[in-house]
Amino acid sequence: MSFATEKDHHDDHHHEHQESKIEKIQVTASRLGRIVTESATRTEIINSEEIQEKALMRPGNISMLVAETGGVRVQNTSPALGSANIRLQSLYGRYTQLLSDGLPLYGSQASSIGLLQIPPTDLANVEIIKGSASSLYGGSALGGVINLISRTPKDEAEGEVLLNATSKNGQDITSFFASPINEATSASLTAGLHNQEQQDLDDDGWLDMAKYQRATIRPRVYWQGENGANLYMTFGAMKEERIGGTEEGATMPDGNAFVQQQDSLRLDTGFIFAQPLSEELDLNVRGSAMQQQHDHGYGLVAENDSHESYLLESSLSGYSDATAWLVGIAYQADKFDSDDFSAFNYSYQVPGLFSQFDYEASDDISMSLSARADWHSEYGTQFSPRVSLLYNPENWLIRGSYGQGFYAPTPFIEDIEDAGLSRLEPIEKLEAEQANTASIDISYLTDSVETSVTFFASDVENVTELEVIAPYEADTNTAQEKQVRIINAMGKSEIRGTEFLLRYRWRDLKLTGSYLYTDATKLSDSGIGREQLALTPKHSAGAVLMWEEHGSHLVGFEAYYTGTQRLEGNPYRDKSEAYWHLGLLGQITLGRVSYFLNAENLLDVRQTKHESLVLPQQAPSGRWTTDIWSRNDGFTVNAGVRIQFGH
Repeated sequence: MSFATEKDHHDDHHHEHQESKIEKIQVTASRLGRIVTESATRTEIINSEEIQEKALMRPGNISMLVAETGGVRVQNTSPALGSANIRLQSLYGRYTQLLSDGLPLYGSQASSIGLLQIPPTDLANVEIIKGSASSLYGGSALGGVINLISRTPKDEAEGEVLLNATSKNGQDITSFFASPINEATSASLTAGLHNQEQQDLDDDGWLDMAKYQRATIRPRVYWQGENGANLYMTFGAMKEERIGGTEEGATMPDGNAFVQQQDSLRLDTGFIFAQPLSEELDLNVRGSAMQQQHDHGYGLVAENDSHESYLLESSLSGYSDATAWLVGIAYQADKFDSDDFSAFNYSYQVPGLFSQFDYEASDDISMSLSARADWHSEYGTQFSPRVSLLYNPENWLIRGSYGQGFYAPTPFIEDIEDAGLSRLEPIEKLEAEQANTASIDISYLTDSVETSVTFFASDVENVTELEVIAPYEADTNTAQEKQVRIINAMGKSEIRGTEFLLRYRWRDLKLTGSYLYTDATKLSDSGIGREQLALTPKHSAGAVLMWEEHGSHLVGFEAYYTGTQRLEGNPYRDKSEAYWHLGLLGQITLGRVSYFLNAENLLDVRQTKHESLVLPQQAPSGRWTTDIWSRNDGFTVNAGVRIQFGH
C-alpha cells in the first residue's frame, strides 16, 4: 500500500470508488492522507449521499447534518437567537475546531451562531475526529475536529439550484456551479439566500424562533501545474441580520421589552499550495484569514465588536512503502476587539511546531504519532502529543488512541455568548484548559454490514465557568453592575462513555442505528462529591431507515431518542424529560429535477409545552431564558425542488 500526499487532497477529495463506500474514502483531517480503514487515527465520514439527504431537511445550515452522527450533539446555546455549538463525546462545544478543506475559515473558535450560517450545498464529505486533536491543529481542537470537504469541479460544467420553503415561514435558495476554465484551472461558486420569519409558538410574547435574513457566497479556484504543483484558493462572504427576544409590544416579567439581535458580517479567504520536491518529498503551504464583525443588542445594551483570526503554515512530508512523516511550522493569531467593552479585548499570537509519523509495521498493524509545541503569547508553552494504533485482521478494525491538548480561554463561554459582556467582570488569572482523551474502537466491516463499539474517556482540567459574584463584592457605583465572573473550575470534568454503531445495506435499503451512553461528572459547587454535567444525557440513540433508488426516488424515516439531562439555573425543574424526535423524508426525481417533502418532529415536541423558556427574573449574567434541553420549533414541514444542470 502507499500513502497519498497532501498535494492529492484537492485532486481526489475523498472520491468514492465503486466498491465499499466506507473502505475507499481518503481522509485529510489527519494531514497524511490515508484510506479511512487504513488510518490509525479514527476518522468518521459523513459521505456525499448522507449530505444530500440532510440538505433536503435543512438546506440553510449544517446543524442537522452533524447532529445526527453518533457521539455528536448539537447544543442550543441561545434560546433567543437559536445559536448552537457542537459537542463531541460530551466535551464542551468551544473545544471543537470547525475547518473548511483543512482551513479555519470560520475562525479559530467558531462562534455558536456560525454553525447556523454554513449551508451544506457544496459539501462532498465531512470528516470528524473525536478526542483531542491539538497535536494536529493546536489549542482550538481540544475536543476534536470537524472538517468540511468541498465538492471539486469535474471535467464538465455542472450545477444545481435548490428552492425550499417551510411551514414555519422560512425560505432558502441555494446554488452550486462548477466548471473547468482551461486545462490547468477550474472553479466553483456557491451562493445562498435564507429567510426566516419570527415565530412565537406558545403566544407568550417571547419569540421561539428568531427572525433572520442571510446571504452567503463562496467562489473557489483550483489550479494544477504540469510539474505536479497544486493551488487551491477560496474567498467567502456572509451577511446576516437576526432578531429574537420579545416581540413588538411584549414585555418581560420586569415590565420592560428585551429585544435580542445580532447583525453579522464575515469575510474570509484561504489558500493551499502543494509542490512535489521529488518522488518522496512534498512541500505544503497554507494560510487563511477571517474577520467577523458583530453588532449585538441585548435589550438596552449595545455591543459592537470584531473577531479576527489568521493562519500561516508550511510543512514538509515524506513517503515510503512503510512510513510517512511530516514536519511543519505554523503561526496562528486570534484577536477580539470590542468598541464598548474594551477590557475584554485580547490578541493571541501562537507560533508552533508540529510533526506526524505514520508507520505500517505489517499488513495488519500500523501506528500514528503526532506532537505539537505551541508558544502561546498569553498561556505560555503548550505541548500536545497524540498516539494512535490500528490492528486490522481481515474484516476487523481495532484502534486505540490517546491524546493531550489545551484550550486558550476567552470570555465566550456559552452563557456569555447569549447574554453579552455588560455584567461580566474583567478576566484575570485564568489557566489554560487542559484535557487528556483516550478511546478504544472495535469495528467489523463487510460489504453490507458495518458495526462498531467505542469506549472513550476524557479528563478536563481548569474548565472555565461562570460564577455569580456575592452581592457585597459587586461595584454598585458603576452604571452596569458587574454580577458574574469567569473562573477555572475546581477539580476535573470526567467523561466516560460507550458508543455503538450499526450500518446495514440490503439492495436499495440502508439502516443506520446508534446508541450513546455517557457518564459525565464534575466536582459539585460545594466541593463535596460529584454531579452530572448539565445538558448531557446519559442515554441517547438514533435509527434511520432509507430506501433509495438513485435517479428515481428516496423515502426515509428517522427516530432519535434523548434521555434525561441535569439542568442548571432552571427554576422550573432540576432534570429534563426524555423525548423522541421523529422525521419522514420523501423525494421523487424526474430527469434533472427532484421534488422533496420532509416532515420533522412528527410528535410536535416542544419545550414550551412543559413550561416557559422565560425566567421569572433576569439571571445575574443578563440572560432572560432557561437553557434549551428539548426542542423549541415543534412540528415542521418543508418542501422544495432541486434542479441539476450539466454533468
